[in-house]
Formats: sequence, structure tokens, C-alpha cells
Amino acid sequence: MSKKKKVLIAFLGNLNYDSRCKNLYDTLTANNYNVEFIGFDWLTKDFKTQLGDVTIHKLRKGKFSLGYYIAFIYRLKMHLLKSRSTIFFAEDIYTLPFTVFFGKLKRARVFYDSRELFGHLAGLRKKKFIQKIFQLTEIFFIKHVDYVIVTGEMDAEFIKEKYGISNIIVLRNLPRYYKPQRVVNLKQQLNIDKPQKILLYQGVILHGRGLTPAFKALKELEDFSLVILGGGEFSEYYKGLAKDMGLGNRVFFLGKVKQEEVLQYTTGADIGLALIENISLSYYYALPNKLFEYIMAEVPVIASNLPQMKKIVDEYQVGLTVDLEKPDELIAAIKSLSENPGQYNKYKDNCKTASLELNWETEAGKLLSVL
Repeated sequence: MSKKKKVLIAFLGNLNYDSRCKNLYDTLTANNYNVEFIGFDWLTKDFKTQLGDVTIHKLRKGKFSLGYYIAFIYRLKMHLLKSRSTIFFAEDIYTLPFTVFFGKLKRARVFYDSRELFGHLAGLRKKKFIQKIFQLTEIFFIKHVDYVIVTGEMDAEFIKEKYGISNIIVLRNLPRYYKPQRVVNLKQQLNIDKPQKILLYQGVILHGRGLTPAFKALKELEDFSLVILGGGEFSEYYKGLAKDMGLGNRVFFLGKVKQEEVLQYTTGADIGLALIENISLSYYYALPNKLFEYIMAEVPVIASNLPQMKKIVDEYQVGLTVDLEKPDELIAAIKSLSENPGQYNKYKDNCKTASLELNWETEAGKLLSVL
């Protein structure tokens, strides 16, 4: 029997709450790779460091972040130094420099998952110095990896042109093919009146992810409630905003759930919102996993009319796209899906058909063929 190849995945995040890392880890394990994961969590309440094949360190992030970054760098470097893996995955820009350095030192193959255009993140648009550091980091290290992984065709074209490289794999943020046997009754769990219809936002809670436009639309849609599935540094900000807007009784924050449970919640919604605001190049090219999770759960979607999302929604006819700079379009789209059951059911059926193609099992073959 052949010896298993050793793989290391490094990520500034928690495997249990990141579908892309979880799918990668599970797929490699299922395909006879010996996989170790090194990650970090500073957001999950009551989380404690876990060690083993999946190592996730608890970090503390206060007002000053120096200690946080020192702890991250030290633990990551020690783990990489001790690893005997022959294949390294850097799952973000934060782990890229260290993964490249130790990967090349150990003569390992290095894969860089450019899951976003890290040099053009929305969260850094007002932090020009940090944004420049990210850009310079990527410029220097990206040419030293064996393959760059991206989430969409437009990302691939951008990176190919910017860095003059062609060793790129397009690996979209698709969920595993899974139809949950158990569906969480959101109305019952959250005590939402039965006549109310449920809009769902799932994913990390950040500025620019469409929550403010969704709140504004909700003010005009008294027959709807909004459920937010996920967590993030801006959770308290949006809880306060919902309260200030008088929406406290119709906006519900469920917090984070483990990846294997996500679709059980998603399936309980009526409409999935994939609203990305066009405030950065990274967001303009967005093709988020929530869009595909809604499709897998057979929940019609309303998405921003940004190019990569619009292409999926239009090609598979799974919902509607809107221009977030025109607030009436979002309101009209929600009403359209609510008031036209024939159209709604057609989109729902199309989601079921699309999910047979838009799943991780199909997509992962691109990576496995390279490995």
C-alpha cells in the first residue's frame, strides 16, 4: 500500500466555520492524503484551543493588535517548522509569506488560495497603508507558489494579467451536494409569526455585505422578517442598527453554526439574500459561497447584479438580481418573489436542478487532477 502524502493547510480562521477549508480538508482526507490543519480563532465565544491533526489556536484581540499578531506568527511558524508535509496550502494572504518560506525550505509544493483579491479588500479601502502592505506581500510571494487558486473566472483573469502568471486553478465556493433530512423551523425557533416570510442572510457580518440595504428594504416590507446566520466583528454594530431603525422585532441574529449544520437552517428560509455592495474590486468580483448554498438548499435568491453573481443567477434562472444603488429594485424583487408563486416555484425547481452541477464534488476534481 502506498504511503499517504502529507498535506498542511494554514488559515487565519476556524475550520469548523469555513466551508472552503472544511471542504478542502475533507476531500483530501477522503482521497488518501494525510492532512493537518493549523488555524486561529479570535471571534467564537467560549472557544478553546484544540490540538491534533486539526489544530486551532485561540487568539485574543483587544484594542491593540500587536500581541494578537505576534501570537499568530509565532504559533504558525512553529507549526510549519515542525511539519513534515510535502504539500502546503496557504488559505489567505496572512499565511502566505510563512507558508512559502517554510514550504520552499522543505521543498514542498505550495498552493495559495486567493479566495479574495486581498490587495483590494473592502475593509481596507480606508486603510491605505495596510492595503499597500497586502499588495506588496502578494506581489513578492505569489510568484513563488506552485499554483494559485481563485474563486471565479474574473479573478483568474485579473491575477493572470496583474502578475503575469498562468498557474491558476478556478475553484468556486461551492457546497457539498447535500439535501438535509432535518430542516430547522426558523419560525418556531425564533417565535416568528406564521404569516411572516423569512429573508435569510448567511455569512460573515461585515460592512458592504448588503445588511444596511436589507434593513432599509425591511422597513417597507412589513410581512417579512430577516434572519442573519453568521457572526463577525460587526455583529454588535448591526444589532444596534436594527434596533435604531425600529426593526428589533423582525431582525434575528442566530450567530455562527458549524458548516455541517448550515443547510439545515438555510432550507427553512423563503428567500436567500446575496447582496454585495460595489465598494471595492474584491467585492465587484465577488462570487460568495452563500449564493451556492441557497441554490443547494433550493431557496430562490436575490443577488447583487455584480458580474460573476449575475452570470450564475441568469444562467441557472434561480432568482433575481438587483442594483443596490437603486433601493426600490430590492424591494420590488422581494415583492415579486412573494407575490408570484408560479415564478417562485420555477426558481425553486431550477435551484434543485442547478445543485446537481454546482457542488463541491464536481468542482474539486480540478484540484485533485493537479495534485
